[in-house]
Amino acid sequence: MYNNAIGYWNGKKEKIKQKFSILTDDDLNFPKGKEKEMVEMLGYKLGKTIEEIRAIITSL
Repeated sequence: MYNNAIGYWNGKKEKIKQKFSILTDDDLNFPKGKEKEMVEMLGYKLGKTIEEIRAIITSL
């Protein structure tokens, strides 16, 4: 899942930032190989499960 969703991340970053104005550019930038940690951090910051974050990213 991570590679699939993150593969299109550059286009999705702006959409998720518009949808959740609480997120900053720093929240949405991550080093290669740290996709799992980024998804976990987004879940924590947005109060959503990892599965919910995966679904949000995939639906954008």
